[in-house]
Amino acid sequence: MLERLNQAMEHIERHLDECLDVAEPARIATTSEYHLRRMFSALAGMPLSEYIRRRRLTVAGAEVLAGGETLLEIAVRYGYGSGEAFARAFRAMHGVGPGEARRTGAVLVSQPRLAFRLTVEGNSSMQYRVVDRPAFTIAGFKTRVPLVHSGPNQAIVDFVRGIGKQALEHLGKLSDQEPHGVVAVCDDLDPSRAEGTELDYYQAVITSASAPSDAPAGTPAGITTLPVPPGTWAVFTTSGPAPQAIQDLWRDVFTEWFPSNPYRSRPGPEILRTDLSADGSKADAELWLPVERESPR
Repeated sequence: MLERLNQAMEHIERHLDECLDVAEPARIATTSEYHLRRMFSALAGMPLSEYIRRRRLTVAGAEVLAGGETLLEIAVRYGYGSGEAFARAFRAMHGVGPGEARRTGAVLVSQPRLAFRLTVEGNSSMQYRVVDRPAFTIAGFKTRVPLVHSGPNQAIVDFVRGIGKQALEHLGKLSDQEPHGVVAVCDDLDPSRAEGTELDYYQAVITSASAPSDAPAGTPAGITTLPVPPGTWAVFTTSGPAPQAIQDLWRDVFTEWFPSNPYRSRPGPEILRTDLSADGSKADAELWLPVERESPR
């Protein structure tokens, strides 16, 4: 996997001055574009689109200082439709406009080329299972929130508090499918997985009821349903300090489990069931991710 990722990075490097289609690096990495974006974000700590943008502006910055071409020629070659658009992007990264940089020989910011190397970790085992599930329904309260990679997501905290304990208790009675109980569901995430991009968040249950009209009497008002087709799911479990253990689980799944197993992520809702200790300091968690087997190589 790492060798194929590095081949994909080399392809990106050779085509920085072209209209780059991420489908081709995904083909080189022998995976889907969706999974390549997920893997890159987890391993590199930034979205793939942001890395490509920063690499282009790094190379363009060197050419601005070299002075061999006009600024407009450089802008067009690196995909900017006008000198003004190029100047805005250049200033956002380098802190100085391209014209001033050329006149003064300013110090610029460089995004190094990324290469993925093996680090021997994995000294602790990861508990998981893979299950094939028939279609089911996610039913619960829905909102739109920003993505937060580390620490509490205040938008989610405020949303859940606003639902009320009684409504959540009634919601829990609708649960008749695994994972049982009230769960957190994330769906419709931006492919870049960039901090601050928005996603659909559900405080919900997994149920066989296909619509709110199928639900029993006493079901809280405002319930939204999301039908989920049949598919394969990887289920991971962890226990430890909250929320660190859960955040570490997300990291380990993409940096350790996927590179070591013949599966890749696929589009679909991501489900987290969490049981907190009485004081909220520890958590037992179960993470359900939609996956599919990698194609034979």
